[in-house]
Amino acid sequence: MTHLSLASLGLAKVRGPAYDRAGVTAGIVHLGIGAFHRAHQAVVVDDLLTVDPKWGIVGASLRRADTSEALTPQDGLYTLLVRAGASTTPRIIGSVLRIIDAPRHKEGLLSRMADPATRIVSLTITEKGYGYNVASGRLDGTNADIAADLRAPRLPKTAPGLIVEALRRRRDAGAAPFTVLCCDNLPHNGAVTAQVVSDFAEATDPALGRWIATNVAFPATMVDRIVPATADADRAEAFALTGLEDAWPVATEPFLQWVIEDRFVGTRPPFDLGGAEYVSDVAPYEMMKLRMLNGSHSMMAYLGYLAGYEFISQVIADSDFCGFVEAAWREEIAPTLVMPASAVSDYATALLKRFSNPALKHRATQIAMDGSQKLPQRLFGTIADNLAKSRPFERLALGVAAWIIYAAGTDLKGRPIAVQDPRADDLKRAGEGDAVANFLALPQLFSAEVAQSGPFREAVARQYRVLREVGAIEAARRLA
Repeated sequence: MTHLSLASLGLAKVRGPAYDRAGVTAGIVHLGIGAFHRAHQAVVVDDLLTVDPKWGIVGASLRRADTSEALTPQDGLYTLLVRAGASTTPRIIGSVLRIIDAPRHKEGLLSRMADPATRIVSLTITEKGYGYNVASGRLDGTNADIAADLRAPRLPKTAPGLIVEALRRRRDAGAAPFTVLCCDNLPHNGAVTAQVVSDFAEATDPALGRWIATNVAFPATMVDRIVPATADADRAEAFALTGLEDAWPVATEPFLQWVIEDRFVGTRPPFDLGGAEYVSDVAPYEMMKLRMLNGSHSMMAYLGYLAGYEFISQVIADSDFCGFVEAAWREEIAPTLVMPASAVSDYATALLKRFSNPALKHRATQIAMDGSQKLPQRLFGTIADNLAKSRPFERLALGVAAWIIYAAGTDLKGRPIAVQDPRADDLKRAGEGDAVANFLALPQLFSAEVAQSGPFREAVARQYRVLREVGAIEAARRLA
């Protein structure tokens, strides 16, 4: 078989880059170049490169070498598989010019970030990559990786440490800073990124911290596209459609949304040419997405797994779960949003269509990962708002109860669950004895108003008992 690369691109049976790759220069360094970035931001950039070739991407893997090892022999090229029902539309993406394995080539990454040609450093490193303490709203100095970087800030391995060191080099060289563009599912993600970066800088060099606060922009963003983990079947389909072997294609849905706060250092990239939207305030869009899509996704993942379903499309195809999700949106989530009712209704309709797409093999276990980092933004904030306004939250409480059972590591039939979470050991211990009380007592997880709320504690305990007694499908049916 012929492998995908620049040399073999002319043999491909499908659409490739619509620009001369040799004329593209790097203007973006992206930290955390996983499947989501390659199916989302990199696609938007691929579209705009036909007009402005100065925004190519240099990607960086911060922990593992697998992406670099897969795509470097392919010159950064990979196949995008856009799936809708029974049809798949393939496309070869060329916007990623190079991938750096950061643990092996840290100096190369820092040099690239410090280069004045780099105008944006963007991130998709998941919630846990920021070293952010949700309870305090500051950098978590007790995080082992953050603490190690604070002790040796010139040899960083975390994203905040890398950004601060690169900005220090640019300041010392008299170069302009870059824009830091967070593309993770964090509420107020621009402000969160600014906070952890500023805290890190202040802890190591107060003058640098002041320079960053004055000169660096951290726009907020909202990103949305469902991107399942790549499977061998995806590789086989990519080969069948393109005629070229691709070590790491990505599959996704037709829907793509990227809302960006219009606040940059220097030249603003024309992301809107690739379908992004610039706005003055991202927060309403971000809240709707976090609470409606991500919140319901998490509830479906935990409840669906406990019901024996593997994929989200199977969960939403169950009328009891579908009714449960629609009721949660209508009665417990939508009242906390500030978007127009028509926009919320249209978004709910689009979500049902997206969740139901059987071509997306989006596993419940993939969404269920890192719940201790995701749920404070996806569920707990919605619950806090409803508590403050004396609104209902019983369905959200069922989602929390399902997470407690899942995260404790044993399903409803007593079988072990391979929990993937940075606090997996703490969660497993909390599942012993009075699991609900123990989970609510975990530090840096629930806000005080939620953890100490009698109505909330009672609701979670009640739904926990229901799950144990009748199972996930019947528990959802009773609240549909």
